[in-house]
Amino acid sequence: SGQFEAQNTRLIRSGNRFLKYYLCEAAKSLVRCDTEHRRYYDLKYKEVNKYQHKRALALTARKLVRLVFRLLKDNRLYIPSVTA
Repeated sequence: SGQFEAQNTRLIRSGNRFLKYYLCEAAKSLVRCDTEHRRYYDLKYKEVNKYQHKRALALTARKLVRLVFRLLKDNRLYIPSVTA
């Protein structure tokens, strides 16, 4: 049963709703300003047919959390990759 991947899943109501909101807002801003995260968002957007924006934004926010955690852990600054 661990291998099952559903198209529609239940909305999880646990966790801090304000934190989720602001992480998604930060992901929105990141998608607008950073090309690497824009490509990731577009890739996730095209994977499914329903709830494309919400899903892609939530996955981008999750990626942002992992990035921020790693930057804080290594005490480094974020330097975006420059692509033309």
